[in-house]
Amino acid sequence: MDGTSSIIISGFSAKEAVELHRCLSKHYDINIVDDSAEVLALLDERDIDLLLCRHTKGGFDALELFRQARIMHPETVRLLAGELDRAEQEFAVKDAAIYQFVPNEWGSRQIELLVNRALENRELAYRHRHLSRELKIAEDVLRKHKVNRHSEGQGSRFERLVYCSPNMASLCNLAKKASATNLPILIQGETGTGKELMAKAIHYNSDRKEQPLLVHNCGGMSDELLHSELFGHKRGAFTGAVSDRMGLFPAADGGTVFLDEIADVSPTFQVSLLRFLQEGEVKPLGSDKIIKCDVRVIAACNQPLDTLISKGLFRQDLYYRLNGFQLNIPPLRNRIDDVEVLANFLLEKFSAESNRNILGFSPGVLEKFSYHDWPGNVRELENEIQRMIAITDNNTFITEECLSPHLAALKPRVKPRQEDDTLDGLTLKEKVEQMEARIIEETLTRLRWNQSRAAAELGLSRVGLSNKIKRYNLGAGSAVA
Repeated sequence: MDGTSSIIISGFSAKEAVELHRCLSKHYDINIVDDSAEVLALLDERDIDLLLCRHTKGGFDALELFRQARIMHPETVRLLAGELDRAEQEFAVKDAAIYQFVPNEWGSRQIELLVNRALENRELAYRHRHLSRELKIAEDVLRKHKVNRHSEGQGSRFERLVYCSPNMASLCNLAKKASATNLPILIQGETGTGKELMAKAIHYNSDRKEQPLLVHNCGGMSDELLHSELFGHKRGAFTGAVSDRMGLFPAADGGTVFLDEIADVSPTFQVSLLRFLQEGEVKPLGSDKIIKCDVRVIAACNQPLDTLISKGLFRQDLYYRLNGFQLNIPPLRNRIDDVEVLANFLLEKFSAESNRNILGFSPGVLEKFSYHDWPGNVRELENEIQRMIAITDNNTFITEECLSPHLAALKPRVKPRQEDDTLDGLTLKEKVEQMEARIIEETLTRLRWNQSRAAAELGLSRVGLSNKIKRYNLGAGSAVA
């Protein structure tokens, strides 16, 4: 748990309350309150982790207090002391949802151990709910927005990654092969290209799919916090460590940990991470115990690690450990073919989420999309489509009037035609080939190297256009589809 846990003690005698305060205040924030109304008011004002009360017949009614607390603050752990008859015991279990009864003969030390265990179980329950909710959301999205694979123009899928371009198809084929291994994987790509989606796709296509996938962003964290998050810590290891914490590596034993922004970790922490990758062992902060973990690591960064190695900012031996498979996700400007299938997929997804019925895009919108470089990649495309859905009337198409001003103003980029005398002295066949190469290159340039659209305009098949590009050695610069 983060910070100091807060506990309310109520209904105990003054002597008992003083002894409990002495015993528990070493590790927790203790509030001694005698009135039920004050207890409920304090629960409303502050985040209280545990409620410890003694029930007294004809005196302090802890059962009714717990019943109200259960309704208003169900996340607060409830511990009950006192003698109860059978009816009261049934009420305590059924209506007040007591976590555990505290026997009258127990001393403060035994109660302290019970409090420690109750708060530890509370944290584990929170982690379980969090992971279960994330898994359910992922399953719902996949089920709700499943792409009809046999429909034309819908592209291919690798879990939630949607594509149709050859370079993404090759990348996803490699990722599928990588998922069948236990090797670490390094995913590189600009911000917004889908590195986390790629990591999740790999995990859910691996033998570890029944085990946890835990995600952590390493950017902007101190070494101590990173060590605590990934390796865990023991109570008292540092200021604020009031209870033991299980790190992500032990928690994901048998599964996968995805480390985003791996390039941001310090050289000191790189040594700790390297040791884990070599030995599969972690040592929580403040502990002498070594824990063995079977975890697959998938790391990601938005800048080439080899560049950081050359600058002395990243360890070369750690790079080789992380680089079992390297997957470089191309930016959207280098796979313009994917824009249309992504746009259609996102339109269907966001329309369903917002309970809207949008019929599709007008041809002019998709054409404008093909002119844009998309510096924010798929994330920028998502934002643009969500904005357009919001301003489009139900049961209509999204038109060019809905585009953001910078997209609406885009024009085709035509490569300037240069006059030359290179055709002089050539045979008719050679002149025809040069003219054909020029026409193909100009068409591809104007359409931002969208080969599907260029092939359709030129009356060629996609394979036929690809063969001519290779034959004439045409280059798309940095915008190869």
